[in-house]
Amino acid sequence: MTSNAQVEQKLVSIESQTEYSVTSGATETRIFVKMYVDAAKAGLIADMGAQNWTTLCVIASFMDAAGNCYPTQEQIARYLGVNRQTANKYVRNLVNYRWRGHPVIRAIRKRGEGSGRWENTRYTVLPISQLAIFNAEPGALDSG
Repeated sequence: MTSNAQVEQKLVSIESQTEYSVTSGATETRIFVKMYVDAAKAGLIADMGAQNWTTLCVIASFMDAAGNCYPTQEQIARYLGVNRQTANKYVRNLVNYRWRGHPVIRAIRKRGEGSGRWENTRYTVLPISQLAIFNAEPGALDSG
């Protein structure tokens, strides 16, 4: 039996760190994807598989505070180390993947106003994915 504390634990988070150099006065902000051991113990990584997990992490590396990501197809392919066609297949698989019946990411593709050209796809990392940006809370996991 799983307790509520176990069900609601964070498995992965996104953190921001800003460093200030006292010598130059420059600041640098870095973003980190942090995986908790519980992501493996809860079965999230095994269920997703390596391809979906790495694709989710790459897309999440572009996440803003609202959970939206705007990487280009070329960026996704480059970060995954594959060609664009393969990256598109990986993204489609991830969009179709369900963790305990729930999607982990949503992809919205729309045409630009006036131009009619396709804009970058907006990916939204959903709370059930257990990826939370900064202080946001991931969605609760069902006990199985």
